[in-house]
Amino acid sequence: MIGCYDFCGHYEWTFDWIEKNFGREALRDYWRDAISGDSQIHAAMAIQSKGIVGMEEYWGHTLAEEAAGFTSARTNDSFRINMHECPSKGFLINNGLENHSDYCDHCMGWIGPTMEKAGFVVDHEHNHRGTCWWVFRPKESEAPSEESLEITQDPKWASENAVIDRYEGAVHPDHKTIDPPPPPRPLV
Repeated sequence: MIGCYDFCGHYEWTFDWIEKNFGREALRDYWRDAISGDSQIHAAMAIQSKGIVGMEEYWGHTLAEEAAGFTSARTNDSFRINMHECPSKGFLINNGLENHSDYCDHCMGWIGPTMEKAGFVVDHEHNHRGTCWWVFRPKESEAPSEESLEITQDPKWASENAVIDRYEGAVHPDHKTIDPPPPPRPLV
């Protein structure tokens, strides 16, 4: 059996290999079909059947199992995750395993389709350094206010080499709203 940390490196390498050999759209299809539609089907079932409560149950258990540095909060209208230390991205950074140009996008690649099927949208930012925030909310509700995004005060948020990607009311990894656009990242 492959260990959790070995899995992160293999996962990231697989994303790079698929994109280089079959193109960007094939990678998006992989995230949607193989991850959202297969390996994470239990998450989709919990979210579709229980909504925000299902999100809290799924991520509360999963992120605790992964030993992620996170906080979360549920309201009647949304579920929020503040990821202070992503164990997956942190492992890649600490071990020099950054082959794919945007590993963090795989989360939106599988979570977006899951949320869309359940009637939710995603507000999200990630800094490519293992720190991000997520708000999952019904499609018709309002986006969170900027003042509520306390994770952006984390010293790691704007650390060296941090490039912020933002999603507003999104369900697809290519629905970024970036202002100003980041400089192109070279493929490693």
